[in-house]
Amino acid sequence: MSELNRYNFGSTTVDYTETRHRVLRNTYWLLALSMIPTVIGAWLGVQFNFSFFAASPFMGMIFFLGIAFGFFYAIEKTKNSGVGVALLLGFTFFMGLMLSRLIGHVLGFSNGTALIMTAFGGTATILTVMASIATVSKRDFTGMGKWLTMGVLVIMVAAVANIWLQLPALQLAISTIAIGIFSAFILHDVQRIVTGGETNYVMATLGLYLNVYNIFANLLSILGIFGGERD
Repeated sequence: MSELNRYNFGSTTVDYTETRHRVLRNTYWLLALSMIPTVIGAWLGVQFNFSFFAASPFMGMIFFLGIAFGFFYAIEKTKNSGVGVALLLGFTFFMGLMLSRLIGHVLGFSNGTALIMTAFGGTATILTVMASIATVSKRDFTGMGKWLTMGVLVIMVAAVANIWLQLPALQLAISTIAIGIFSAFILHDVQRIVTGGETNYVMATLGLYLNVYNIFANLLSILGIFGGERD
């Protein structure tokens, strides 16, 4: 085995390649598992017409961000235990609830189910392609992180502004840019795992989940705008 992947510290041998493969494998398994509470949360949200944003979109966003960052903090603090996994799954359930308003809107179209499946298929394709590129490419994508983070902040500000502006063209632009940014984030996050920059599969899963979630939500939003059909 290459000396780049195996180092000796006294009598202890650390195989970094195996560690990275294990983290990546566990990340994909936990990501797949996280889809279950997301679907359950979305289904319950649709059934009970759940929405943080019905009364006041701005206050709804404040509550959402407060709860989301509370989850982030708690997951970070417990990432090395089973509690961290449980909190992550609880977070994905919450995010499913938050997705229910969009899904309920799309299901109001006669072809709503087809649009959801198309968005799911498109998201899965983007994840597969980007993760594959990040795994086999020799190019370094890890340096994109700060620029992508700045892009996320910009689209968050634009999204808040559009609460009052209600401009369909701005919403379309936000969704299109978001898909590009979070697709690039998959390259960044998967390569960090492959190169050993991220060694905790709970945090790795959280990052990938947010990428996948945002790609799906924004792709579904675009499909609803252009492909929604009324009876």
